[in-house]
Amino acid sequence: MAGYSGTPLWKKLGYKAGVSAYVEGEPSNYISLLTLPADVAVTWLPRAKSDMEFVHLFATSASQLKSKLESVRKRIVPGGVIWVSWPKKSSGVTSDITEDTIRDEALPMGLVDVKVCAVDEVWSGLKLVIRRTA
Repeated sequence: MAGYSGTPLWKKLGYKAGVSAYVEGEPSNYISLLTLPADVAVTWLPRAKSDMEFVHLFATSASQLKSKLESVRKRIVPGGVIWVSWPKKSSGVTSDITEDTIRDEALPMGLVDVKVCAVDEVWSGLKLVIRRTA
């Protein structure tokens, strides 16, 4: 699904050939939303592990978000990416998460947001990376 920009979701999220990705709490149609081309082979990790390079978390409550984010933050490699997705207000899905909620949890963990995108009609996504030190 290209969404508003015309850019395919896999490209907006930064999936690349050979990446290992851990996804948690995703909607059942997540893989079909990505529309990955044949030359972008992704290894899907069945569970969180050490030294992950790409994570996409989906959450509907702030408490759920905090525990998920704390868990993967310890396991992400420098230069890795954590996407956090939450339901848009217009989706009708009950949630107490906003972009600010994610930032409030991420910043004390040494994470900063660098990009936002629409995943689909229900979910928005915020891209987090490890803050660079001077």
